[in-house]
Amino acid sequence: MAFQRSVALLGDTVLAVGRGLRGGWRFRPQDLARLLADASARALPIVLVVNVLVGAIIAFVGAVQLTKFGAGIFVADLVAIAISREMAAVITAVVMCGRTGAAYAAELASMQANEEVDALEVLGLDAVDFLVLPRAFALLVLLPLLYLFACLGGLLGGYAVSASLLDLAPAAYFDRSMNALTAAHLGLGFFKSMAFGALVSLAACHHGLTSARNAEGVGRATTRAVVTGIVGVIAVDAVFAVCADALGI
Repeated sequence: MAFQRSVALLGDTVLAVGRGLRGGWRFRPQDLARLLADASARALPIVLVVNVLVGAIIAFVGAVQLTKFGAGIFVADLVAIAISREMAAVITAVVMCGRTGAAYAAELASMQANEEVDALEVLGLDAVDFLVLPRAFALLVLLPLLYLFACLGGLLGGYAVSASLLDLAPAAYFDRSMNALTAAHLGLGFFKSMAFGALVSLAACHHGLTSARNAEGVGRATTRAVVTGIVGVIAVDAVFAVCADALGI
């Protein structure tokens, strides 16, 4: 039943996008602006902090191992490729799932408990058009942008560790990083972020709109949205890894 509801929400969302492209969007611009602000500037500090730490951890582990073979300079390559292909997109999606996805689920579950969703439908406003689409658009657009900042944060974290452990000069580190970063790596991470944004937003909206109409239902919807989002991000990332390997990316 839950799977059928999630597929139905995905189909309703696709149909709502088609209706919006033909006849105009039915959600309020101020709602979209609020959601964009919440998922961009307000989310950027925690995304940067987490990815700086992840880049530093990768650099530390790489430095400990690579210096045994006299290849410490390749820490820059390791950090650049690992951050751009995998870690920046995945870590940013997990952070946004716990931060923004949980907020979406709690907000919609509270509206469901207060019968506000029913009131919208009585007024002739479809919940998918009015509530789901702006949230899906917000994460679909902004998660790839946060991914780019996450890449920068990861590189800076890697440089901080490389400079302290390996005495790498900034020019040497960033020159190796720019040589290792290719359009294929960045493009893969960028498209991953778009898929993760759609997944996190739709999972949160699904659990919020299907929650029980009480306080316990709000808590369960929030928990399920975070768990579903994180597990889904890891599963989709595995699919991307297999496809990228098959395509030679």
